[in-house]
Amino acid sequence: MLRRIIITATLLLSGAVFSATPPAEEHEALSRFLKQSLHNAHSFEDKFDAEVWLMTMQQPLSRYIKDPAERIDLLKKVHAEATRAGVPPDLVLALIEIESHFKRFAISRVGAQGMMQVMPFWKNEIGRADDNLTSIDTNLRYGCTILKFYIDREKGRLAPALARYNGSYGRRIYSDKVLAVWNRHWYGPPF
Repeated sequence: MLRRIIITATLLLSGAVFSATPPAEEHEALSRFLKQSLHNAHSFEDKFDAEVWLMTMQQPLSRYIKDPAERIDLLKKVHAEATRAGVPPDLVLALIEIESHFKRFAISRVGAQGMMQVMPFWKNEIGRADDNLTSIDTNLRYGCTILKFYIDREKGRLAPALARYNGSYGRRIYSDKVLAVWNRHWYGPPF
């Protein structure tokens, strides 16, 4: 119910999580946050909840991923990483739809990579230069952690958090897109 109240808007263009390096203090804080979250995954607490969420989410995902087994596998990964990070898994699905249309090998014009369009400089920032951002697991870990950092920074206000994630803070286009897609395609049972 709280998630329904939270829906608001504020952002710009899809394509890149960060178009430039964030300010130094924020940059350092996010680097520490990413380093601390390399492990510690958990997901569904109840089998029934898992079945309901997976069945609800697999239908809109079928537009992008035709193979049912591949869809369910991706949904489990998204749920696990989003839950680990403490962000709504269905919001992550909306963000991925806008960022990459679920294309694992997507690369933006500014170099952001993978489904969640993570900028490669983050690998060096957390001391993991060899990480592959087109790996679904790695991309979800980085993207969900970065999103959580910005949601916390914005004290739960999703629109400005999404704007920070995208590098378009102060503009509404991107966050409006993500929040509209979340509400229209992905808003599911509580996580």
